[in-house]
Amino acid sequence: MGSLLRSLSAVRWGELRDATGAAAGGIPPLLSRIAYGDEDTARIAIDDLGDAICALGFVVGEATAPTVPFLLELAGSPHVACKAELLDLLGSIYQTDQWHSAASATQDRKHDASYRQQTGWETASRAAVYVGRSVIESVVSSVRPEEATPARKLLQMMDDTLPFPEL
Repeated sequence: MGSLLRSLSAVRWGELRDATGAAAGGIPPLLSRIAYGDEDTARIAIDDLGDAICALGFVVGEATAPTVPFLLELAGSPHVACKAELLDLLGSIYQTDQWHSAASATQDRKHDASYRQQTGWETASRAAVYVGRSVIESVVSSVRPEEATPARKLLQMMDDTLPFPEL
């Protein structure tokens, strides 16, 4: 794998699911394409990865939180293309609240257990992005405005958005 994504094999991808199915078949290869592909390859891989871990741009799943540290690693790497797209994906993940909203709107208690699991995915995903705040702060100082601007936007979102009560 090279120096990037060195700990990718430590995640039990085979036990996780994303929006497209088993995470093992999709997430590690997509992360590798982002890390080592050219700009076009990376851009397509980020789009495909977004579909898998942040479906429709606002629904996270079980594999999202374990993927976030790798997105942060890639966003902080000086040689990875498409940092703006990575930061946008991290921003989408951070601001998701689909499951929390659905759980608070339902009066049907038979769905409580399911929503607890799904709101847990949301909480863990947001926390994983927040933990990477220092990486995002380092990108803000980039001389490339196409990288610094989305990083600044994500930091502002983090400052403006209260964490979920579970955080």
